[in-house]
Amino acid sequence: MRVLLIGANGYLGRFVADRLLADPAVQLTALGRGDDADVRFDLATGSPGALTRFLDAVHPGVVINCAGATRGGARELTRHNTVAVATICEALRRSGCGARLVQIGCGSEYGPSQPGSSTAEDAVPRPGGPYGVSKLAATELVLGSGLDAVVLRVFSPVGPGTPAGSPLGRLAEAMRRAMQSGDGELKLGGLGAQRDFVDVRDVARAVHAASLSAAQGVINIGSGRAVRLRDAAGILARVAGYGGALNELDGLPHPGPVHATHTAHTTHLRATIGHPRSEADHHPAATSPAAFPYPDGCGAWQQADVRTARDRLGWRPRINLEESLADIWMEAACRI
Repeated sequence: MRVLLIGANGYLGRFVADRLLADPAVQLTALGRGDDADVRFDLATGSPGALTRFLDAVHPGVVINCAGATRGGARELTRHNTVAVATICEALRRSGCGARLVQIGCGSEYGPSQPGSSTAEDAVPRPGGPYGVSKLAATELVLGSGLDAVVLRVFSPVGPGTPAGSPLGRLAEAMRRAMQSGDGELKLGGLGAQRDFVDVRDVARAVHAASLSAAQGVINIGSGRAVRLRDAAGILARVAGYGGALNELDGLPHPGPVHATHTAHTTHLRATIGHPRSEADHHPAATSPAAFPYPDGCGAWQQADVRTARDRLGWRPRINLEESLADIWMEAACRI
């Protein structure tokens, strides 16, 4: 099976590439903007015609799109998340390869949900920020393309390679700095959000399964369980061996093994996860209140209903959050 992987050098794409390369039945070609790609092509600026010529030459049976942007202004997000997908869809329609398309979407397309609820694929999407809007527009382009296509709505991916600028990446970095300097107290904000964390290696397994299946439409990929960032901080402290106090700036005391103290009169502070926000953080998707540090526009709660992935892909998550956090910590601890 010839597979064209777009975005192979990104956070998700690297693990998808590893998973596909481990399958002896897959012949993989990577397309991207970097020098390490088999074929260099910028989806945001390249024409559908140029991509069509390449598709006709390679003749893949499956095209997997892991490319996209998670940060930036509305214009940049639209260019990399929506226009790029429009280029892929148009090129596939023009090409004679007849390839199946596996598009990587995200849980941010749904927007805020009711606490305690599980979001199924038939929920009406109401994205709460430009990132979710740009990804939802891409999903609609795929679903309306007439192609043999499936969109995997990935919720909050974690594990090795987690970006340092993400909430869990910042949390690990703050803890590393505290341990390095011998601080017996770690002050953190924005731990009230609850998210459905799924290990990036489990996501790669889902992508592999989707490429082999005949499933179409939208399929949620998550753990099926929302976890408060506050609880994730307690797990991370345990795996890191951090014995200091975890003082939370905007929430209730942490129930875990790390002693947490609520700091009064600090709920007006922005969520910094251990360090001030950099200039790179000042974009439209990062202006949410202190309790919601995630730039995904999903508010206080998000939890996936993953029954469709089980029924149509035969997929279930295998890696628990503690293992994912241990891998995040291992990488953070190795930084100088």
